Amino acid sequence: MKLTDLVIAVIYGGRSAERPVSLESGKLIARSLEEKGYRVIDIDLYGENADQDPIKQLQAIEFDMAFIALHGGEGEDGRVQALLELMEKPYTGSSPLACGFAMDKVLTKKYWQGIGLPTPEYLAFSGQIDIDKIEATLPYPVIVKPACEGSTFGITKANNRTELNASLAKALSFDSDILVERFINGPEYTITIIGESAYPVIGLKPSSDHELYDYEAKYIADDTEYLLPSGLTAEEEKYVQKISLEAYLALGCKGWGRVDVMRDKQGEFWLLEVNTAPGMTSHSLVPMSAAHAGISYTDLVDHLVSETWQAATQRD
Repeated sequence: MKLTDLVIAVIYGGRSAERPVSLESGKLIARSLEEKGYRVIDIDLYGENADQDPIKQLQAIEFDMAFIALHGGEGEDGRVQALLELMEKPYTGSSPLACGFAMDKVLTKKYWQGIGLPTPEYLAFSGQIDIDKIEATLPYPVIVKPACEGSTFGITKANNRTELNASLAKALSFDSDILVERFINGPEYTITIIGESAYPVIGLKPSSDHELYDYEAKYIADDTEYLLPSGLTAEEEKYVQKISLEAYLALGCKGWGRVDVMRDKQGEFWLLEVNTAPGMTSHSLVPMSAAHAGISYTDLVDHLVSETWQAATQRD
């Protein structure tokens, strides 16, 4: 079978708060695949009706493989990947286990610490939160995050106990499991991984109105600066790519993804998290990094499909 004979289901939408971004990613991916000659079926998971059955949606169509363009929720925690495996359909990106692992920030950090990769000190809580323990262990300011939420939802910085209480309440509105992390006061970087290669590092510079690179700075604000080249020296960039690739592969991730890193005032780099289904909008960071390496959006999408199909046929 020629690659362009494949029927590819582009799965996007979903129920997470990242649905609007996923809709844009999915439509651009589908259009790019059509430009490359593939036959494409668009699947808006759940559609406008959150009561739709995603299993029935996928079972109702005939397709050869899936391109997952879901962000957050079921698209990154492994549920859709597990469903596709039960259907014996190849799909882009990481396995159900790796997706679930990467989605859980606490498990990710615990594992990275265990294998000696640098990640900021933290405390994790499930249920009762001990504020006294937080203050005795971590100096202010701290970062408060939902343990299993994507795209920086629910993340805030707390400079004192009053702000900490407010930050915890906000994070708890997203997840019952909470991560409180040492604040790294310095620039943030993101590294695209495709296959087993780390692509050019992008420096992230939110405007003065956004102290953190949060959801608004990512998707709403139009004054966030993306530094490409990153501003790092060649040696620093190589090191950041190295630890990012190690962090990504250590979780069992494959296909493609993105790793977020911060640098403190002493010049040390710290791993934050791995995104196993990054945005693929016209302004997203993965296509931006690939373009800097000379790979167009359509060629990137085509590459991900061909690599996925080749790996699947080799297993068979």
